[in-house]
Amino acid sequence: MKEKDRRSKNASVTTAKGRGAEARGGGRHEKKRPPFAKSGESRERTAGHAAAKAAEPRERPPRAQPENEAPARVIPRRTGDKPGEQVPLILETAGVSGYHLIDSGAGEKLEQYGPYRIVRPEAQALWPRSLPDSVWENADAIFTGDTDEDGMGRWRFPGAVLGETWPMQLLGTDFHGRFTSFRHVGVFPEQLAHWSWVKDQVQASRRPLKVLNLFGYTGVASLIAAKAGAEVTHVDASKKAIGWARENQALARAEKLPIRWICDDAMKFIQREERRGSRYDIILTDPPKFGRGPNGEVWQLFDHLAAMLDICREILSPEARGLVLTAYSIRASFYSIHELMRETMRGRGGRVESGELIIREGGLDGQEPGRALSTSLFSRWVP
Repeated sequence: MKEKDRRSKNASVTTAKGRGAEARGGGRHEKKRPPFAKSGESRERTAGHAAAKAAEPRERPPRAQPENEAPARVIPRRTGDKPGEQVPLILETAGVSGYHLIDSGAGEKLEQYGPYRIVRPEAQALWPRSLPDSVWENADAIFTGDTDEDGMGRWRFPGAVLGETWPMQLLGTDFHGRFTSFRHVGVFPEQLAHWSWVKDQVQASRRPLKVLNLFGYTGVASLIAAKAGAEVTHVDASKKAIGWARENQALARAEKLPIRWICDDAMKFIQREERRGSRYDIILTDPPKFGRGPNGEVWQLFDHLAAMLDICREILSPEARGLVLTAYSIRASFYSIHELMRETMRGRGGRVESGELIIREGGLDGQEPGRALSTSLFSRWVP
């Protein structure tokens, strides 16, 4: 569809913020890192720059700790054998009740969320579309405008203008979908692979498992785990995300379930839990590339991920069932987080499974398997 057609008079700007800069202090795609900000990277230097660098003193004073940056952690060198490994592991989400990927291509994806067909940008959909343009153009909602991952955009409604939210259900759990100005809709369906795994672990246990959900966003994973029988601690830096999660809890009629909703910086929270001697059986962590905590704390994935996983290891219970890491939109191979996880979990035995989360196209009815759309990297330690 041509861009000028998308910017029609019935375009509507949602007032809600998605999992982006304002929506989520520790959100998935809060803000792009500046070029060359990745740990270990540097700009190319000319011969003049190299000469100037050579003239500088060899020893420099230590870099001052930024005021709101997460405190530095000295990561010990772990001993013992590395866990076993399974790579690559591809975890696939196909059509389920409440969601399926209809088609993808030309930099976009067409999805079924409950009663609505929705078109959103998707940079990894490099191939041509399978279905006719007429199918795409008749979607219920189409995200337009700034297609940058962190940019503000608009939703166009080719038919009737839709409300900001609508009811959804996945894995038997009710929650609100929402048209946000950052193109997200309140749920990341590829995570169904992890949520199903958590649900199975909790239901198979002979005791209530304690689950920690870091960067928990709108709480769908927390609700699924709690409904399965877990005691859940949900942490997110955004008051709006916590508010949305509580709305989802009410919609799911789950107010009495044992969930602690905590608005806090993830790193500060787990550091306190380590000092308290708190322990968890399952930890889910879904960090952004860059984020800010409620008091301006800075999160940089390449700078802080190793320390975060190291603390997570320390607060895993002796009978832990797993530590799950998901990484989105980073310039890295899954092998980088795979090897980090194996080093972190030295001496704990078990196995590290790493690879990609994918969603399989299902056609209009969700029953016609098509191409696989890669969405993210993951690494998971299991005992």
